[in-house]
Amino acid sequence: MKITVTCEDDSLFTLEISGDLELENFLALVEFELGIPASDVIVWYEGNHLNELKKTLSDYAVKEGDVLLLRRKGTFSSRNAGRGKSDMVIDWGHIPVPPTGNAGPSNQVNMQRQSASSAEENPEAIRQMFLTDPHQMSLLKERNPELANALTHPQMFAEVLKKQRQELHERNMQRIRTMNADMFDAEAQKKIAEEIRMSNVNQNMEVAMEYSPESFAKVIMLYINCTLNGYPVKAFVDSGAQMTFMSSACAERCHITRLIDHRWSGIAQGVGQQKIIGRVHLAQIQIENNFLPSSFSILEDQVIDLVLGLDMLKRHQCCIDLKDNVLVIGTTGTRTPFLPESELPSNARLSNEAESEAKTQEMEDKNLAQALARSVDESS
Repeated sequence: MKITVTCEDDSLFTLEISGDLELENFLALVEFELGIPASDVIVWYEGNHLNELKKTLSDYAVKEGDVLLLRRKGTFSSRNAGRGKSDMVIDWGHIPVPPTGNAGPSNQVNMQRQSASSAEENPEAIRQMFLTDPHQMSLLKERNPELANALTHPQMFAEVLKKQRQELHERNMQRIRTMNADMFDAEAQKKIAEEIRMSNVNQNMEVAMEYSPESFAKVIMLYINCTLNGYPVKAFVDSGAQMTFMSSACAERCHITRLIDHRWSGIAQGVGQQKIIGRVHLAQIQIENNFLPSSFSILEDQVIDLVLGLDMLKRHQCCIDLKDNVLVIGTTGTRTPFLPESELPSNARLSNEAESEAKTQEMEDKNLAQALARSVDESS
């Protein structure tokens, strides 16, 4: 008969075995398949722990198409404290416990197991573990922001951790119920297919994080310094933009609104839509010591001051050199460096999001304080 075996890391595999196979032989087969010692594996079937090694799977009423859940002894999975997509296993059983008195080796092992069990159930121990380990802290912030935000509040941390554990348990039970459902049930088949798909997605992400971690990093956009009508401007180099354009605020700051031809108004379409209020047919952009003629469309609601689009880049045969981190102007041979993050406009910095959240929180606190003060004044 064929049975499905699922592990705590959501991996699934199918085994074709005989119903007369004893549990201890089944554990030996699992050890061969997974590389986990048979003595470290606990087998669950329909919520029951299978612990009599001499019984056969048929004695436990395991039948064709059923699902067995494998759990490993003495480990605490960060799935209880993480988002659930990436796993980080902490073996509490390897934490040394100092001996007390004349405790023998067996007593020390029991003490270690009790310590592991209590640490797994103690939210404060988990919280302290994250607070004392910067690496684990950074992983938690990336994978489980909700739990990371509660680290400074012990009671809130315990509540969030309990809620996520309950959600994890419900998902596991739902998965087991789905696997044991009627194989001809279309809804059950959809859920099984989704489980397999998500397992593949998680595996793909884990491989990417191990062999290509740089793909998860954010990169800053390409900006250069330039001068327009004598005013300094930080221009965004965007080869994906069909035309060169600037914001109406930048046009006012550079005093070129008098040159806007409103007959060229319209709608700019791309990722969203923006209103074009007109066009400046010719203006000089100074890059380093060279002046380049260019035309601009003026957008009404645009957060970026100036975008050098594909029309200008092709006209002046520009080359984006990412090896040397410079923009090369082919018609003049000029090389101008791309700006580091510290010199970018505030809306283009990677740290801007965190700063914006902090400012929003500060503003909310200020508004709340003002509302409370007004309430006190009105009541008095």
